[in-house]
Amino acid sequence: QVQLVESGGGLVQAGGSLRLSCAASGRTFSTYSMAWFRQAPGKEREFVAVISRSGGFIYYTDSVKGRFTISRDNAKSTVYLQMNSLKPEDTAVYCCAAANVVVGITTPSEYAYWGQGTQVTVSS
Repeated sequence: QVQLVESGGGLVQAGGSLRLSCAASGRTFSTYSMAWFRQAPGKEREFVAVISRSGGFIYYTDSVKGRFTISRDNAKSTVYLQMNSLKPEDTAVYCCAAANVVVGITTPSEYAYWGQGTQVTVSS
């Protein structure tokens, strides 16, 4: 089992940057694929990015490609989401998620463990 705690959210102007962190408890962080999802008010949870256990496979949703970068540090049991060129439509609660085995990498139900989330608000 793993517990996840996100940090780094906040209020930023359009075009600005934020770096989200997700710290995991336990000694088995390197056995989990890690993902970021987001949920805006009144909308369904949306996949943002995923990184494999070793970091060798990374995948982004189209709307963030070229702007967001997911990375991980297995020694620190932490996954990051660097967000640049932020847009008002990026406003959402961002959650990290973990899974031992993932087939549908963009499907929330594939991930067994979730953090509480951190709010990102982008003003125009």
